[in-house]
Amino acid sequence: MGDVINFPINDTLRSLVSGMGTDRDKLFGAAYTTQFLTDEQLFAAYRSNWMPAKVVNIPAEDSVAEGRDWQAEQDQIELIEAEEQRLGFWPKLLEAQIKARLWGGAAIYIGTSESDLSSPLNFERLGKGELRYLAVLSRREVVAGELDQDPISETFNKPRYYEVNGTTSITRIHPSRFVILVGHPHVDPLLAVGSCHGWGDSVLERVYSAIKNADATAANIASLVFEANVDVFGVPDMMSNLADTGYERRLLERFNLAATSKGINKAIIRDAAEEYDRKQINFSTLPDVLQKFLEVAAGASDIPLTRFLGTAPSGLGSNGDHSMKMYHKRIAAQQKLMVKPALYRLDECLIRSALGTRPPEIFYNWAPLDQLGEKEHAEVGKIQAETTEIYGRTGIFTGEELRKGAANQIVENGIYPGFDQVIEETGDDFDLGEDDEEEGADPGEEE
Repeated sequence: MGDVINFPINDTLRSLVSGMGTDRDKLFGAAYTTQFLTDEQLFAAYRSNWMPAKVVNIPAEDSVAEGRDWQAEQDQIELIEAEEQRLGFWPKLLEAQIKARLWGGAAIYIGTSESDLSSPLNFERLGKGELRYLAVLSRREVVAGELDQDPISETFNKPRYYEVNGTTSITRIHPSRFVILVGHPHVDPLLAVGSCHGWGDSVLERVYSAIKNADATAANIASLVFEANVDVFGVPDMMSNLADTGYERRLLERFNLAATSKGINKAIIRDAAEEYDRKQINFSTLPDVLQKFLEVAAGASDIPLTRFLGTAPSGLGSNGDHSMKMYHKRIAAQQKLMVKPALYRLDECLIRSALGTRPPEIFYNWAPLDQLGEKEHAEVGKIQAETTEIYGRTGIFTGEELRKGAANQIVENGIYPGFDQVIEETGDDFDLGEDDEEEGADPGEEE
């Protein structure tokens, strides 16, 4: 006697047919497995499809788009920014982040005049102009060494060294001479094997299935366009006549003639015994289906759909602005928690190379990603001007203090182009509402 399957008494016929709750249930045996994408797959996806390229590029571009606001004297800021431009700092940081997101890791080499590259970089010894160049290398060009397993070491669970294959030899380089960036960091670096050792995972690893589903849906919908209208002919006794070798030829000639007649005369001539019908595909719900797949792909990549597709928010109750604010918070968090710590040694070198010294009061903040429009900018300027006027009437600040504060605010807001030069040219002659009357002088008396 065969095995007897016992179902609960309160189970339904639908569960019996579908196998829900049994080993025939598809969800019953669901399991997650690690899917490794080869370098060739990553390269092909990034190069040949727009969705993987956007998943990699958009957060990297947005993280460097607005730059940094240095807090220092104006001449010091100009020197630091000139040094950034000389080194190609921003284009190289963008390149490094794109490569890190695509391949799982990248590094910016800090080029100095030191010859012993296996020793730590001592940035405190750098003088003016001694930061020579920056070079971007992906994890395909830099091999991570063994991991440091000392729990009290600065480089715990990180590579002790990196190796770069030169034209004639392999160069071992200390980690402090690199700006190390990764895609998705590993929770446990010891589990990373192969090319991921010492680095992270490509950001495409986690979104690959969602992107493929969206891409396949779009491709299938596109193929349906060519089958939007299908002509269906009913031919009497067709199956029985197919035994005749000449019948197939005459059948093809018959329908070629019908297609030609339809193309020229917009009419079909058919035998009275033939049946003719046209099947049309209903596309009304397909855009919604594609939209859902794109939303899943955008959600998996942590990019708002409006930014992912480059479209404006639409529909009743659209929360596009809220989504962008949350996205900007995520980018700001990555800048603060990942990019800024990675840039620490490079920034120390940059300041010393630009100024020759390291003033301790110099620091920077990442520029806000939520940039104001012209209307919002004007409204903020109006509020700040009214605030300055109120402070002037209260008398808690001197005219000179208000002048400097308001001038700095105007320069920071960029309301008037070149306003800082105007202030420098006018010098002390520029007055912000101070009384021109001398104490004890008659206002109506002229000298």
